[in-house]
Amino acid sequence: MILEMKVPSPGESIKEVEIATWLVKDGDYVEKDQAIAEVDSDKATLELPAEASGIITLKAEEGDAVAVGAVVCHIDTAAAKPSGSPDASGPAAETPAAEAPKAETPKAAPAPAAPAAPAVTYATGTPSPAAKKILDEKNIEPASVTGTGKGGRITKDDAVNAVPSMGTPTGGNRGSERTKLSMLRRKVAERLVAAKNETAMLTTFNEVNMTPINTLRNEYKDAFKAKHGGIGLGYMSFFTKAVTRALELYPDVNSMMDGDYKVAYDFADISIAVSGPKGLMVPVVRNAENLTFRGIEAEIKRLAIKARDGQITVDDMTGGTFTITNGGVFGSMLSTPIINPPQSGILGMHNIIERPIAVNGKVEIHPMMYVALSYDHRIIDGRESVGFLVAVKEALENPVELLCGGNPKKAFEL
Repeated sequence: MILEMKVPSPGESIKEVEIATWLVKDGDYVEKDQAIAEVDSDKATLELPAEASGIITLKAEEGDAVAVGAVVCHIDTAAAKPSGSPDASGPAAETPAAEAPKAETPKAAPAPAAPAAPAVTYATGTPSPAAKKILDEKNIEPASVTGTGKGGRITKDDAVNAVPSMGTPTGGNRGSERTKLSMLRRKVAERLVAAKNETAMLTTFNEVNMTPINTLRNEYKDAFKAKHGGIGLGYMSFFTKAVTRALELYPDVNSMMDGDYKVAYDFADISIAVSGPKGLMVPVVRNAENLTFRGIEAEIKRLAIKARDGQITVDDMTGGTFTITNGGVFGSMLSTPIINPPQSGILGMHNIIERPIAVNGKVEIHPMMYVALSYDHRIIDGRESVGFLVAVKEALENPVELLCGGNPKKAFEL
């Protein structure tokens, strides 16, 4: 029996996927539920498991975009599982090599003549309309491209494969590699460009004295880790709690544009931007306003491990009302994060650097972090955006009262 394997639907809004990698070869024997391929959607990379055991026949190539529900392979369920190795005592092994008929030594074939150079015609070096458009976009002169079409005409494929001049080489390695972007990366690029072009994005900045948080973490992090099974007390839980508090004070930042309407939410689903092996991913911490420090840290750890191991699902990244991104882990001191549409705001964290600041008329050195809020000015005014960021700063600089309710041990569930 031949089983047709079709692409399952990864999510409601996803209509097609791309075959990223075949994990098996054509003609291999596969076991039921064995991962046979990795498929890219515009939100995540997913594994495709075999629906039955049998011999597989591939019907799509790596890099092919296939519609949800399309057949990507056949599995012959009637095929027997091949043995691990051939029987050396079989009839084929009994025939002595000496009895094999001697093959005549073939005569050397004459070397083929070099192909004649194509005749120069009126079409030689002339690009087709589609090729001309691509060459113009790449700023490449047609005279520098060798046409492979009829009569030497430059085809669309010639234009696509043409590489702009990198100047006169002076020695050294000058190799290059052209690879197709994954569907996830292409979708991220599309959304980032759309965010810049379709929103009235502005960024406001502030700075946070991290001394109070560092003091709390140094005092309780060991007990926190021991109490909660190895979960660490990191900065992300403090920032998430500060953001959910500020969203309650400034609800416009927790809203979205929908045509001529504003959609406001009474919950805070916080998207956490993480860097995975397939690129930028933004899993969501649901109802973060109801989670404790332990709950936030545990959920972020769970999602980060899934993203790192390539096990993140579409549902893990669906939704979100506000985003937090931390460029500080890579050493960024200051940046202007890009909004994650259709959300209206994103908070950027940065690295912590000891700097001199004025405290009660005296110069003191404290660990400082710049924070940035990018927001959609179509729906969020300056008062709300600046007030939101100030509220985040206040909570981070007074975490005992504003984030822990005056009782850190209770807040940390110790």
